[in-house]
Amino acid sequence: MTLLSDQDLQALGLTLRLAGVVTLLLLLLGMPLAWWLTHTDSRWRRPIAAVVALPLVLPPTVLGFYLLMLLGPDGVVGRAVAALGLEALPFSFRGLVVASMLYSLPFVVQPLHNAFEAIGHRPLEVAACLGAGPVDRFVTVALPLAWPGVVTAVVLGFAHTVGEFGVVLMIGGNIPGQTRVLSMRIYDHVQAGEYHQANVLSLCLLVVSFAALLAMSLLRPRGYVRD
Repeated sequence: MTLLSDQDLQALGLTLRLAGVVTLLLLLLGMPLAWWLTHTDSRWRRPIAAVVALPLVLPPTVLGFYLLMLLGPDGVVGRAVAALGLEALPFSFRGLVVASMLYSLPFVVQPLHNAFEAIGHRPLEVAACLGAGPVDRFVTVALPLAWPGVVTAVVLGFAHTVGEFGVVLMIGGNIPGQTRVLSMRIYDHVQAGEYHQANVLSLCLLVVSFAALLAMSLLRPRGYVRD
């Protein structure tokens, strides 16, 4: 008996692909959002921060249900997607990407936000006095100093996406090669009484999670720069 069947390998590959895409997109989206939350005086700061953190306390099935309603053919986003002639998002890989981004958003934004706050204002003010523009200050000063938070955000976003189940089940279903990720494959094995295969796949998730946390520990510098 082989440790991993073709379907298991397919689910593993799809899971890693999903986690990689989601982590990259969340980093691109989360970095400016975290920067804005750190430096804005807008009255919308707290409500937006609460919305970003909502997946931390909201049951995944609830989030998945409302996403299904929103992205479905009768939802606002679903109708807009259909009007553009694009493939419907529910029960597709693209739908999984959207749902996973929303579910893993706080795991990327909050470490970045904490890292930007830890920098303080003084390094940025010094750079401004030396003639650095806003983009230059962000790229050459803020980003290097916030590197520990960037590493944490990448690792947590990736690991959290790998382990998703409830949101994936609601918005993606269990379609082989399209939406059947590793957590769904483990569930299938348990339902069929195939505990050995479920154990092997669970160990794969355990190894991936441990490796991600170990990488975070090894890559992070020893401390932050503070005011």
